[in-house]
Amino acid sequence: MIIYDLSCSNDHRFEGWFQSADDFVSQQNRRLVTCPCCDSHDVRRLPSAVAIATHRSAPVEAPVSSPKSVPSSAMMPAGAQAMALYQQLVQAMAAESENVGTAFAEEARKIHYNEAPERAIRGQATEDECEALRDEGIPVLRLPTVKDEDLN
Repeated sequence: MIIYDLSCSNDHRFEGWFQSADDFVSQQNRRLVTCPCCDSHDVRRLPSAVAIATHRSAPVEAPVSSPKSVPSSAMMPAGAQAMALYQQLVQAMAAESENVGTAFAEEARKIHYNEAPERAIRGQATEDECEALRDEGIPVLRLPTVKDEDLN
């Protein structure tokens, strides 16, 4: 099961659950993917948050919902569990990306325009630089700066 963050041409954001990436494309081509707010078929995928895989003894079943249903809210872990999950997220992202420091915006553009090898990068950028990247169609995920000692 794959979960995509989606948006329609009216900028309504929602998520869709699909068996695979091919299933999403197939349903979209058959005009089965529609916005639950306005019924628009003009739907596109948005950059998604990073998911961390964990070892589970049994597969987790996805809830079944109708296309017109209102999105439900999820239970969020609290306290120490939330901090542990956040620590895992930050460590996984740091381990799987290259730190380009203050050259983040410049390097993101080079990757986007195929002037540098495609890879996951992290670094520092101002809010104006992030906004300019988004305006160019370059997805950016801003995370708060956290010191390693604050995660332990």
